[in-house]
Amino acid sequence: MEPVIIVLIILVVLVFIALIKTIQVIPQASAAIVERFGRYTRTLNAGLNIVVPFIDTIRNRIDLREQVVPFPPQPVITQDNLVVNIDTVIYYQVTDARAATYEVASYIQAIEQLTVTTLRNIIGGMDLERTLTSREEINAALRGVLDEATGKWGIRVNRVELKAIEPPTSIQDSMEKQMRADRDKRAAILQAEGVRQSEILRAEGEKQSQILRAEGEAKAAALRAEGEAQAVRTVFEAIHAGDPDQKLLSYQYLQMLPKIAEGDANKLWIVPSEIGDALKGLSGAMGNFGGLGGGSGNNGNNGSSGDRGSGPERREKPSID
Repeated sequence: MEPVIIVLIILVVLVFIALIKTIQVIPQASAAIVERFGRYTRTLNAGLNIVVPFIDTIRNRIDLREQVVPFPPQPVITQDNLVVNIDTVIYYQVTDARAATYEVASYIQAIEQLTVTTLRNIIGGMDLERTLTSREEINAALRGVLDEATGKWGIRVNRVELKAIEPPTSIQDSMEKQMRADRDKRAAILQAEGVRQSEILRAEGEKQSQILRAEGEAKAAALRAEGEAQAVRTVFEAIHAGDPDQKLLSYQYLQMLPKIAEGDANKLWIVPSEIGDALKGLSGAMGNFGGLGGGSGNNGNNGSSGDRGSGPERREKPSID
């Protein structure tokens, strides 16, 4: 009985192994290459698949998703004989699992070497300045060459990006000095432009303030003159309304004489004839007052009767040198 049990156990184990090898579960976005006696038979797609155990074997499982592969910096010589290090990143996707398995031994290594040689061909026809400023052009040219070469391998190159372009250290120092000089130049230009604009604005402000000040002074002078004219008009109307006699006018004129004579430039002024008559009348009145005190006032009366209406008199102020 024991040998029979052992045989049954061995059969159960073999059946279990056969079932495991028969049923193959392929994940989504993956593919598997099946070979029968070392020869390609078919490609297993995602899902549950049945194969012949111990006859069919899984050669390779391939991820069909887009892959990202960074390549280490590669030294490349430009057209002006400068060595630059370029880092590249390749975005690719396997479109044919059979071709990716049998058309090339290692498509990753093949893509890397093809990228390096293509970069050297492209950068070799550019100088350093164009290399640093033409990333899009380099990416497009590199992608076109890679896509054409990897098509027969069942690979589609979606994108090619240059991570970094590092020129030599001496060139970097020269570029930094040039950039610093350009920044200093632009800063000096901007500062000079700011000073110029500030001076222009200050001049415009001073001009505007002078214009406003002149307009204010002109308006103030006009208002002052209008006020003085109004005052004179009011005084004139008040005098005529009061109907003053000649004696009062003479007395007021005598009070105004010191103000008229103020200043060195007032060397000449005109005395109206009416004021002269008023003064003569005032002197006559003073003579009469003196006659009452013991003097005679006839001379004043006689003198005042002969000059009435003789016109304005011109009196000159003695100059004091």
